[in-house]
Amino acid sequence: MEKLVGSIIKKEYLIPANDFSIAGEASSNVRKLLTQLGVNPSIIKRTSIAMYEAELNVVIHGNGGTALVDIFEDRVEIFIYDEGPGIEDIELAMKEGYSTAPDRIREMGFGAGMGLSNIKKNADKFKLESEPGKGTKVYITMYLSQDGKT
Repeated sequence: MEKLVGSIIKKEYLIPANDFSIAGEASSNVRKLLTQLGVNPSIIKRTSIAMYEAELNVVIHGNGGTALVDIFEDRVEIFIYDEGPGIEDIELAMKEGYSTAPDRIREMGFGAGMGLSNIKKNADKFKLESEPGKGTKVYITMYLSQDGKT
């Protein structure tokens, strides 16, 4: 088991549009890395959920994008961005159950409108920036202390 001692691990993952065969690979890789580093399993679970939801939003809505992950001794910072259509009404998009996913996505079992609210619920810090026609940026911070907060 590795231990982080003042070092930083940086990872970058490309997230392709509409490719459900590899959707979730980035969050799965981060989960495995955090497990190898001996991070508390409950923090790993919350991190995986938040990152997976953001990753899936890029696959479904964002025309593909990128996830940048920085692992510090005390936290994980995740920045996921796309150049998709953006979000017209962020307040509405944050409501549980609200979705703009097309029927073909819903038929696959995705697009239930829980993604953004699940990110917010699981992240220690969450920031969403979006502008119609210019894409979306999601910032997630997870603290690695035992209780998940510092």
